[in-house]
Amino acid sequence: MKSPFLPIVAAASLLALAACNSQPKAPEVVDANPDPMANALKNAAPIEMPPAIKADKSLRCKDNSLVYVTFFQGDKLAMVRTTQGGTATKLTAPTTGAPLTADGWKLTGSPDSIELTQPGKAAQSCKS
Repeated sequence: MKSPFLPIVAAASLLALAACNSQPKAPEVVDANPDPMANALKNAAPIEMPPAIKADKSLRCKDNSLVYVTFFQGDKLAMVRTTQGGTATKLTAPTTGAPLTADGWKLTGSPDSIELTQPGKAAQSCKS
């Protein structure tokens, strides 16, 4: 003869086992190799991304020479080359709208028409 309590006891024990570990434990993260620069990076000043290129122009000057100018967004930076693929000179301005300058260099204007002074040369206008 079967005992009527056997199915009840079996169900109760299965229920107890199921409730025993109902919340899965999150794995413990152990940092065995800490970042030596973590504090320095956390306390570092925010960085400023470089400006995007606004225009890249070839301009012909009054003396029939060519200059290659890359204008950047914000109008505070331009790169000037006197030969195609040559070394670029970085011209900067402290504020938007101020002349872009470097040692002996001065540039004013827009991507379509500039006034350029180069070291050892007089100022001249250049147009694209």
